[in-house]
Amino acid sequence: MRILVLGHTGYLGRHVAAQLGALQGVRLFGGGRSPDADLHVDLATADAGRLAENLSDLSPDAVVNCAGSLGADPVTDAEVNARGPAVLCAALLRAAPTARLVHLGSAAEYGSCEPGVPVAEDAPTRPAASYGATKLAGTVAVASSGLDAVVLRVGNPVGPGAAPKSLPGGTALRLRRAGRDRDAVVRFGDLSAHRDFVDVRDLARAVAAATAAGPLPRILNIGGGRAVPIRELVRGLVAVAGFRGRIEEAGAGSSRSAGVAWQCSDISAARNALGWEPRFTLADSLAALWASTGAPGKADPVA
Repeated sequence: MRILVLGHTGYLGRHVAAQLGALQGVRLFGGGRSPDADLHVDLATADAGRLAENLSDLSPDAVVNCAGSLGADPVTDAEVNARGPAVLCAALLRAAPTARLVHLGSAAEYGSCEPGVPVAEDAPTRPAASYGATKLAGTVAVASSGLDAVVLRVGNPVGPGAAPKSLPGGTALRLRRAGRDRDAVVRFGDLSAHRDFVDVRDLARAVAAATAAGPLPRILNIGGGRAVPIRELVRGLVAVAGFRGRIEEAGAGSSRSAGVAWQCSDISAARNALGWEPRFTLADSLAALWASTGAPGKADPVA
């Protein structure tokens, strides 16, 4: 089976590529802007006709789109998250119309949710910011393309190698810089919002399952299935890091947290369709994230 992973050098793409590359009988290709990519492409600016020609040369049986913009700015979000999937679908319809397309969407597409009620795939979508809105536009492009396609609506990824721009990755980086100084202070805004965290390695397993033959729903939620206060994630990282300073929480949180106070995905459809469910706990994810920073943890000696 020939599988192309777009965005293969990014945080999610690296884990997805590693999972798929370990499968028997898979020949893996990487696509993206990196010089060593088998398919050199930037979906934000790609021409559908030229991309179709290059896809014809690769003849993939499945394509996984991990490329995305993490709320950089509205223009970049629109180019990468909305235009990119639309161009990819147009190119695949010309070059490989029978290939399975697995596209990574986001739980941010749902926007504000009723506290205590996990959202299923047929829930209304009310994204609160450009990131969620542009991810939703990408989902619509994929789901309405006519391709054999599935969108995996991913919760908040966490685990080894988390991007510094993400909350888990950024928190780990700040704690690493603070070190073991008892006088260190790490400040946050309001951490009361709840999120559904999913280990990036569990996400990679879901992607692998979604590349298998057989019909799939157009959209599947991939999350941890539990609403967790962001405060709990920060405290968990503090514990695993052995941080001895002080955490201060004051003022408003991020604009997205202010607009979406509670979010949790109903993952029963993914369990039924893919035979998938998360294996890693949040504690597992945070320990692996901290270990990936190369910084000493609570069990490590202090010089």
